[in-house]
Amino acid sequence: MDRKTNRLMLLIVACSAAGVVVGGTSNWVDSHQCLKKQAPTMECLTQDPLVKTIHGMSIGLIAGAGAALGATMQLKEEE
Repeated sequence: MDRKTNRLMLLIVACSAAGVVVGGTSNWVDSHQCLKKQAPTMECLTQDPLVKTIHGMSIGLIAGAGAALGATMQLKEEE
């Protein structure tokens, strides 16, 4: 692997990891705030917080990887 490929992979991994953390944390907090409401909705009561957190993490992974690819494409166009 050359140096540019290594930087691309590092950027994708870093952005994906950040997306996983942000997405998982966001959905975890949202599910716990939903349960603490005085009148929680039926959707809030039936959804498993762990499943909702994992869903947020997967969406964050995809969003982070997409952001890294988009940034890389933009940098290549500027060269």
